[in-house]
Amino acid sequence: MSAFLALLGRDLRLALHEGSAVGAALGFYLIVVAMLPLSLGPDMALLTRIAPGILWLAFLLSALLSLGRLFETDFEDGSLDIMATAPLPLEAVVAAKGLAHWLSTAVPLALLAPVLGLMLNLDLAAYPPLVATMLIGTPAISFIGTIGAALTLRSRRGGLLIALLVLPLYIPTLIFGIGAIDALLLAPSGGGGASLLILAALSLVSLVLGPIAAAAALRVQLG
Repeated sequence: MSAFLALLGRDLRLALHEGSAVGAALGFYLIVVAMLPLSLGPDMALLTRIAPGILWLAFLLSALLSLGRLFETDFEDGSLDIMATAPLPLEAVVAAKGLAHWLSTAVPLALLAPVLGLMLNLDLAAYPPLVATMLIGTPAISFIGTIGAALTLRSRRGGLLIALLVLPLYIPTLIFGIGAIDALLLAPSGGGGASLLILAALSLVSLVLGPIAAAAALRVQLG
């Protein structure tokens, strides 16, 4: 457990000190959300209605930007080979990196969403459901992303391939994330419970299966 926490802390410190991947994701998130209202016109009612979907979709695209470096830096300096032969199972290494990605990228993006919601005339009642669904559903984005990052580790155009591989797998999270917000707004007394449970289940399944699949892909890449 100490080795897992040490690796998690290392990746969080690297993400904090470098900041390029997180900064690029935050900047892209801001640009996408800022540009979409210009293309849709001055219809504020339309913006209010589609704001949760815009914020979720922009979130997914922004998170993709940082996935390419998930294993690449460690692969280039040889650290990944050492991790693969260390006592800590490779599945745990992948889990630590996925958790670090979620804490350093997904959580800041989720917390930024309400601020960007102001640009989309998002209803104030939608702010708590928006943040809740993002925090519950976004672990799936990070841990599914580890699979794409592992499969494209040696690829010269890994960023494009990651998008092609993982975007279809993100569709259930996107659908139930937006559906949970709509259900909670229409029935605040608990109408969105089913969608939230499915969203949480998607995150739990990705948390279990993502590191296993990514570790298997890494063994092939390093072998």
